[in-house]
Amino acid sequence: MNPDCRTLPLLVGLLFSLGAPAASALTSDKDQPINIVADSVDIDEGRGTSTYTGNVEINQGTIRVNADKVVVLHKPGQPRAIDATGKPARFRQLPDNSKQYVKGSAHTLHYRLDSEELVLTGDARLNQGKDRFASDRIVYDRSRAVVKAGAAAQGKDRVRVTIQPGQR
Repeated sequence: MNPDCRTLPLLVGLLFSLGAPAASALTSDKDQPINIVADSVDIDEGRGTSTYTGNVEINQGTIRVNADKVVVLHKPGQPRAIDATGKPARFRQLPDNSKQYVKGSAHTLHYRLDSEELVLTGDARLNQGKDRFASDRIVYDRSRAVVKAGAAAQGKDRVRVTIQPGQR
């Protein structure tokens, strides 16, 4: 193996740790009610699903999701996961101690409320301030401020990252 090939993953990891701003979720978001607006809804209590279609908007604290279709998976008493699809589906959230939103878009957004993990698939993009990540699959753990993309997120495409230099 070429020595440059062995050092590339280390270099990329170092760039992520130095250049990417911390982006933990606003701690109060998970305690806020989830509000959904859509053109129509189909609730199937037997299957534990609610399907919202047509210009769907979801709000929970500073979290915003916009999509063509959203399926909410329920466990008794509360939602456990949200699947949003669109061309693209979009989300944004304001992290603690920040004035800049973390923004993302993809064909599909899968948000697990129990782990606060957001999986973006299909032309996935994630913006943290001026830094940009793009791949076919990005996993964003909102509570731990961890971003994985490409092979690290079980994707197939190469990762494209733009890290802006720090302010002087």
